[in-house]
Amino acid sequence: MDLIVQRIKQAFFLITTLDAEVLGITLLSLKISGTATLISLLIGVSTGTVVALTRFPGRKFVVSLINTGMGLPPVVVGLFVTIFLWRNGPLGFLEILYTPTAIIVAQTIIATPIVTGISLAAMQQLPQNLRLQILALGANRLQMIWMLIREARLPLLAAVMAGFGGVISEVGASIMVGGNIKGYSRVLTTATVMETSRGNFDIAIALSIILLLLAYLITLILTHIQQRERPR
Repeated sequence: MDLIVQRIKQAFFLITTLDAEVLGITLLSLKISGTATLISLLIGVSTGTVVALTRFPGRKFVVSLINTGMGLPPVVVGLFVTIFLWRNGPLGFLEILYTPTAIIVAQTIIATPIVTGISLAAMQQLPQNLRLQILALGANRLQMIWMLIREARLPLLAAVMAGFGGVISEVGASIMVGGNIKGYSRVLTTATVMETSRGNFDIAIALSIILLLLAYLITLILTHIQQRERPR
């Protein structure tokens, strides 16, 4: 028990003194997961909106693929991204395997179906005659889409939370495509796994606390925005 208390004290010391290694890992994690979430939002919201507002052959199949993708195992993503980025793979010429860029690619693939699925559901829940009402007021198609997105902004904020939460806490794909290289491609989750395996529980606990705090703070901010904009 004394060992646990001592390790926790050391973990808080590392956090409060802004340990260089812990701080670097944290900032890199925010950069990677933030970039992946932003890209997934651009792709996911637009894709979900298009699928929700259009009718085309095979639409049900596409929707089922999107819903399936929401539960896509990260290790499967890591496997195929590694194969594609391998030196002899189709995209090996890019030479980005075991780099932060590769982690962004993997995390974007993980987050995009989540954001797309929630966006699709959010747009489908809007009244069907709302589009006709907006067009009747003189809006063009792009303006109509923008207004529909604004109407669905509350559930779309949930998509942001789900997408970010899915990638900031992901570990399997990040290790596989990033290589967990110290000072270069090591993020909060992969560093926690590495330090735990080495018995460096103080650093592992510090990283875990930061990971939990980041997930909570981001969710708290987005939830505050979501609830503030909720109709009374």
